[in-house]
Order: sequence, then structure tokens, then C-alpha cells
Amino acid sequence: MTADHEHKDAPVLFFDSGVGGLSILAPAQKLLPHMPVVYAADRAGYPYGTKSEAEIAARVPALLGRLVERYRPRIAVIACNTASTIALSFVRAALDIPVVGTVPAIKPAALSSRTRVIGVLGTEATVRQPYVDRLAAEHGADCTVLRHGSAALVALAEAKLRGEALNPAVARDALAGLLDQPRGEEMDSVVLACTHFPLVQQELEAAAQELGTRPLAFLHGGEGIARRIAFLNGEAPWPQNPAPGSAVFTRMDPDVEALQPALKSYGLTQINAL
Repeated sequence: MTADHEHKDAPVLFFDSGVGGLSILAPAQKLLPHMPVVYAADRAGYPYGTKSEAEIAARVPALLGRLVERYRPRIAVIACNTASTIALSFVRAALDIPVVGTVPAIKPAALSSRTRVIGVLGTEATVRQPYVDRLAAEHGADCTVLRHGSAALVALAEAKLRGEALNPAVARDALAGLLDQPRGEEMDSVVLACTHFPLVQQELEAAAQELGTRPLAFLHGGEGIARRIAFLNGEAPWPQNPAPGSAVFTRMDPDVEALQPALKSYGLTQINAL
């Protein structure tokens, strides 16, 4: 960490296309209560999961470069599986601060699975990445790894944080996309490979009960990322009274206004445009 980023008021930057990264922010705030926070959402590029690899590989490093220049964070967290599995290496090459990525929690799922059938539920872009192939080969070589991409579940999480009524069929359909595959009925662990999805874990659990599945463990990497932030920060001091957290959006629209109560519940009381 360079001297410019060692100032005790330097924030940790959390980045996602939308509000999914809040599922990563929450455990980090629990572990590091004095951590100053800037949460950046690329509303102008949302959703990432339906975009091409080339679009994401070009957009994310450039945008994070602008954010780092503006906010001078001590650490940047790409709180988005799609952006991490595609653009993490490009971002690390472009920035001079530590960058933490969010990757599917296939390793803990494989370690805990008894049936050796695990599901990876993510965006369309994430589940097709070679990065996921490598994780599955390295950590779950003796497992059947089922994959399903759901853009509708991303939209459900955003709607939930806006306080809207939710259609339970969305969670049911997403889970059925795994269960209906060969050996799907044996699945006992589901990796939530999109940071939006822990925000609707209750809805997924209700869907599993309705579908009559075997007990399912839902896993994601939020707590591990919190520990990684603490490790990378090392002995650098945190402020005793950090400034209120801020959320910055690449596009302001009515949905951002509707999200403000949820953002405030995460301590993000300052809402700004990039």
C-alpha cells in the first residue's frame, strides 16, 4: 500500500454494477466497524451479466481508474462476480492499490458437500467463464458442478431493495434451472455466484421448500472477503469516527431514489453521481 493510501481516513471502495455488492459490504462492516466506505454502482452499465466479455473487460478497469483517482481508496473491492471473473487481472494491472475480487465459493461448497453435486447460480456471463471451469477443476474435481445463469434473479434483488412486491416464481425458476439438470435432485449445496443473490437468499430458501428439495446449503464469499480486506489493510489505522458512508452512481435515475432507504440501512447516507 503506497503512502498516499495510508491516511487513516482513506476509504475502502466497493464496486458493483448495482446493489449486489451490499452483500459483500455488510460482513466487511461487521468485521471492520470503523472502515470508511465508498460504494460505487455502475447504473449506466447495469446489468453486467448480459454483457459481453469484451464490454466488461474494457469498461470496468477504466471506470475503477476514475473512481480511484477521485476517492483515493486504500483498497478496492470488486464486489461483483461477473466483473471479477472477467476483468480482475486487468484492474490489478491498472491500479497501484490492492484489489480484492469476488469469485464463486466453489471451494467451500466442494469441501462441505456430502452428495458431491453442487450448483453454481450466477449471471449468464459468470457461469460460462473459464475462471469457473478452473475453480471447479481445482477444488471440485470429484464433484458434479451444475450451472445456471439468471438475469431475472438479479432484477429481483434490485426490486427487493427498492421495497417492491416480489414474484416468488423468479426464485423458483432460478433454482429449478439447477434442479432440472441431470443429477440435480442430488444437489446439496448452491454457490451464490452473483453478489445480488445473497440479498434474496430467503426467497431462494422458500423456493427450495416449495419445490421439495433435499436440504440445501447456500454459500457465498462475503465473510472471506471481509477477512481479506482486514489482512490487506494490516496495521494501517482506521479512523475512530469515520465519515458517513457514500454511494456513487454512474447514472442517477428514479431507481436510485427508491434505493435510498436501503442504502441508508448500510450506512450509505451520502448519495452522489460520478
